[in-house]
Amino acid sequence: MGNINSVQIGRYILQNQGYKAFTPFDFPPKGGFVISPKLYKKHEEAIRLVGKLDGITRLLPDKDFFLLMFIKKDATYSSQIEGTKATLQDAVTAPITEEKSRFPSDVDDIVHYIEAVNYGIERTKTLPISLRLIREIHERLMTRARSTQHAYPGEFRHSQNWIGGKTPVDASFVPPAPVDMYKSLDDLEKFIHTTDEYPSLVKAGLIHAQFETIHPFTDGNGRTGRMLIMMYMHHAGLLEIPVLYLSSYFKKYQKLYYQKLQNYHDENAQVDTWLEFFLEGVVEIANASIETCTKITALRDSDFAKMQKLGKKSAESTLEIIRKLFGQPIVGVAEIMKWTSFSPQGAYNVIKRLKDLKILEPLGNANYGQKHVYADYYEIFDDTFREARSKK
Repeated sequence: MGNINSVQIGRYILQNQGYKAFTPFDFPPKGGFVISPKLYKKHEEAIRLVGKLDGITRLLPDKDFFLLMFIKKDATYSSQIEGTKATLQDAVTAPITEEKSRFPSDVDDIVHYIEAVNYGIERTKTLPISLRLIREIHERLMTRARSTQHAYPGEFRHSQNWIGGKTPVDASFVPPAPVDMYKSLDDLEKFIHTTDEYPSLVKAGLIHAQFETIHPFTDGNGRTGRMLIMMYMHHAGLLEIPVLYLSSYFKKYQKLYYQKLQNYHDENAQVDTWLEFFLEGVVEIANASIETCTKITALRDSDFAKMQKLGKKSAESTLEIIRKLFGQPIVGVAEIMKWTSFSPQGAYNVIKRLKDLKILEPLGNANYGQKHVYADYYEIFDDTFREARSKK
């Protein structure tokens, strides 16, 4: 059996301006990629775990609320890969912060990412994954967002971009020139929709790497490309509820992530090693997500059982608040008022009741506008918070 790495996916072509741009060949290459037995074995493990995760998430009650936290976590890590310093706690707190000046300016990157993912999930119900959808997601991601240069939201670039270096001449990678880019994008769109023999997760990995190779926007390519992974898995029917996001894996191994992508779009392409890295990520994150869902279910059952100590009327209203806490686990009096139409005193009484039940606890030591966190739930998603809490 041939080696997938013996296939070239493109070559560097000298441009009139004096630099070389990587120009992809037809994609996929004629004759296709030959998947090695080692890669098939890795895919079998990954697809088994994705199937297990899909089964667990299908049984989750209140799944729409839980999904919000998976998206917020991915948004945080994906934005951090691009240099954002804001944390998951910043992202979760942002919607309940009265003044924008009170949270880090780059949390806005995460907020835009969350909006773009939510839009994409909703949009795929009526529009297949396509260049049009990719542009629409990018528009949501970059409109009025912080950017390192003119982002042109929703528009494929008309000029040359590059990665690393001050100019294309000293860059670490120069994507295809605009004139060649559109052919490559057309190939990628057809590849997404073609029924072929590629294992589905291998195909997801190829789509992401090829998109990053084409780099079709002036800014926001990394974040858009990482959203594309989840969109494709959802589109391919691997996950009914899109809860498998790889950004935390890519952030954990960021240097390796960039190196594997760099090796993928080299004239001596190392496609196999990129796909191994990608599938290892699916395995790691699927395992983590299965554990997360198991913890969520156990905590939900435990905390709902506490409601039995309350009177029927109090139990019903408190249950509804806890359900909303699954999507927004950091709250203040204003959020409880918004959710329940209670007076300020009524909302305060609810928070006190949840504190007495050891469901909410104060976040920080604010004298004004005290926030509270559903700590046992929130720490399932935030390792830093969990470690800090364990030391108290």
